[in-house]
Amino acid sequence: MAHTAMSGSGTNAGDDPLQTAVWRLRSRACWADAAALIQPRTAQASLQRASLLVERCLYTEQGWAEAEDALRTAEAVARSDDERGAAACERGQLAYAATLLGVRDRADEARAALGRAAALIAPGAPGRALLDFRRGLLAENLAQSPQAARAAYRRAHAGASAQGDPLLLSFTWRHLAGLALREGELAEARHGFGESLRIREELGYLVGTAPALASLADAETEPEASRLRAEAGRLFRLLGGVPTWLARQLSPPAATA
Repeated sequence: MAHTAMSGSGTNAGDDPLQTAVWRLRSRACWADAAALIQPRTAQASLQRASLLVERCLYTEQGWAEAEDALRTAEAVARSDDERGAAACERGQLAYAATLLGVRDRADEARAALGRAAALIAPGAPGRALLDFRRGLLAENLAQSPQAARAAYRRAHAGASAQGDPLLLSFTWRHLAGLALREGELAEARHGFGESLRIREELGYLVGTAPALASLADAETEPEASRLRAEAGRLFRLLGGVPTWLARQLSPPAATA
């Protein structure tokens, strides 16, 4: 199975040096530099390169044309169902990001692509947990269906646990906690946000640490909430304002008359 950028390959001491270098750049918001290290000579390499550039779009709101080009290459060289399914999963993620960030409404394309991926990636296959997570994102943020999102996140969480994918677990913990927070389940939210933060700090996933800190702050009381937001703001500025959408979460609430 061709791994995607979400998998966190390169985080272990015994990993391929190339993957370690890619991970270090990616985790510090240097997606273009990471992608430049990968020669798209195989379906797996083409998919990983596309995944990195798709992720850059979601975090920076830039690089859409480069991501589209890389994705078309990955789609063209995919041969197996797993490879075609993984490419469709990335296609769905790119369309989701464009819709979520207000670049262009591609919600129908996102749903169609993830549906195509679901038909190609068998239950229990390595790429299924990531697909389930992304279907949860669609359900939560585009379809406004928290129940469907929770079910998808839980499937993704179980799959990531079974496959030993800590990076994906950090995402499922965070999004399950976000749903718990919306329902007023503060203890559950704090636990999930705390687990997400712990994993990201252990992995050295710097670009994902500021969002994890800010999310945990939303579930905490003062003065801890302010301390967490200040730390998130420091990391956010260190990375040059990435992820861009975090700026809204870190902004102080407007004063009321």
